[in-house]
Amino acid sequence: MPGLDLYKEADRQLTICNACRYCEGYCAVFRALELRRDFAEGDVVYLAHLCHDCRACYYACMYSPPHEFAINIPQIMSGVRLESYRQLSWPAFFARSFKKREIGVALAAVVAGLVVILTLLLVKPEVLFRSHHGPGAFYVVIPYLAMRIPALVLFFYGIAVWIAGGAQFWRDTGGDRRPRGGLAAAIEAAREAFALHYLKGGGPGCYYPEAQPSAVRRVYHSFVFWGFLSALTSTTLAAIYQEIFHWLPPYTLTSAPVIFGTAGGVAMVIGSAGLIRYKARSDSAPAVSALVSLDYIFLAILGLVSISGLLTLALRETWIMGTMLTIHLALIAALFITAPYGKFVHFVYRYLALVRHRAEENQPAGSSPTH
Repeated sequence: MPGLDLYKEADRQLTICNACRYCEGYCAVFRALELRRDFAEGDVVYLAHLCHDCRACYYACMYSPPHEFAINIPQIMSGVRLESYRQLSWPAFFARSFKKREIGVALAAVVAGLVVILTLLLVKPEVLFRSHHGPGAFYVVIPYLAMRIPALVLFFYGIAVWIAGGAQFWRDTGGDRRPRGGLAAAIEAAREAFALHYLKGGGPGCYYPEAQPSAVRRVYHSFVFWGFLSALTSTTLAAIYQEIFHWLPPYTLTSAPVIFGTAGGVAMVIGSAGLIRYKARSDSAPAVSALVSLDYIFLAILGLVSISGLLTLALRETWIMGTMLTIHLALIAALFITAPYGKFVHFVYRYLALVRHRAEENQPAGSSPTH
């Protein structure tokens, strides 16, 4: 779309879709579309984040390229999402990583490299390259506070960027007006998010990786999503074990933190590898290359974090444990620092878009979607 303003082009395509309505039953985007007669920038951003990129509308559309109308809703929505990620994040230099992937890659590499270099400088070789056993073995290599404080700083930094961006998104899309049934809308949106409801592609599945419906994307996305939640549960349980019961890691293979962590790690490896494979095979016509690159970076880092975590668990009683632990912590740091500037951020805006959609659907018939 060279030479065309992104939001004007989105308005053009959405206006044509609103007149046609052939795809009205496919997903939430088209139901929300029909509540509007024109599309301000905030409306376009809202609809873009409501889109789950199932691509069903693209392959069903009689006006898609090479037709002169050139309707390509998945592509234009992806472009709007990418631009909104950049606009809603700070500081501006790091936010440029949404468009210039080398910035995000460099940021991840610098932080990961810093963890490795500091470990090599501060931990004696006879400690780093020796087997350690019993409670607190990990902390013999990397002290507890050296793990906890940087992790908390990176975590809360990312949360601050997400909260600021989410609040701005809510205001920009008209969500500052009090929604009808706000709590019910939030609960319904959470149910849809956890069920990956809109990855069904309008029913039979997403048109992914080829021009036919398939459940493959939803399956691998489920592995990543539930694997991440399982790993988060493992971390939470480990914190409870340590801070409340004063049980130090590493924990037994039959303990809850290890079971949840192992299941989550395996699931994320399967999901990340599957999504990378199918993205490489998917049709590039309804995609935006910069957004696809963000997907690859995020999935690669997440997969490497999972693999290194599983190897640290498997080798924890050998002399390699210190090396694997260092690599694992370096990759976690890379994941944390890039979380506000990569594909991870999409869940914040997508959930808020789902909340607004549910609130709109709870409004009486004929009422304005933004009032």
